[in-house]
Amino acid sequence: MLLTLFYRVSNFWRVKIKDNRDTGQEGTFLSVTYFEETIIDNQRNKMRKKAEKFWQLPNCPVRTIMDRFGDKWSVLVIIILGSEGTMRFNELSNTIGDVSQKMLTVTLRTLEADGLVSRKTYPEIPPRVEYKLTAMGESLLPHIDGLAGWAFANMKQITQHREKQLKKQLSAAK
Repeated sequence: MLLTLFYRVSNFWRVKIKDNRDTGQEGTFLSVTYFEETIIDNQRNKMRKKAEKFWQLPNCPVRTIMDRFGDKWSVLVIIILGSEGTMRFNELSNTIGDVSQKMLTVTLRTLEADGLVSRKTYPEIPPRVEYKLTAMGESLLPHIDGLAGWAFANMKQITQHREKQLKKQLSAAK
């Protein structure tokens, strides 16, 4: 059996070849060829340059935005407001269904603070409040649609992998 492992020693990539076929020796070390090392270095440098833009910032834009959409309701509220247009609080709550009033209020305030949703209050009794997406919120819709399309296309495979991983964990626990 021939097994090739790439690993990093200080700043150099090396290959560990484990070959039991002829010699019975394990752990033979060979340097990576110049071509392989160049490809690995180029890929690593490209990723490092992209990451360096963000990891030293106190407010990384990617993490900040993804953190905002990591909650349960923000993306759903944006999708609903994008498809329905202007909605009152109760209409939005009834459309979503199982969201609490407090959680919907927090979500809408957060999206409003980010400039994705606008809130208009009418001076009436009882107060009437309407929510709609801002231009920036509408510009986010195609990206959310792309993510949703990817999720629908890959959900079967993801579910299969999750079940496989769960079986592994359960068998290892026995």
